[in-house]
Amino acid sequence: MHIDKELDARGLNCPLPILKAKKALSDMQSGQLLRVLATDAGSVRDFQAFAKQTGNELLEQLTVGAEFTHVLRRR
Repeated sequence: MHIDKELDARGLNCPLPILKAKKALSDMQSGQLLRVLATDAGSVRDFQAFAKQTGNELLEQLTVGAEFTHVLRRR
């Protein structure tokens, strides 16, 4: 999977990871991939809801220890 942009939101709590992802996606072209690294456990459901509301595709969510990785495709 080719990641076009990576966003480090580790250490940030809701809603900051979503807000930063929204801003990052607005600067990207349709079809590009954004990887977001987060430590907020709530980010798992937050990114699921964000993808449904915005039409961006949530391709992958991984949990490794206390770190959460989300991969979104820009609509």
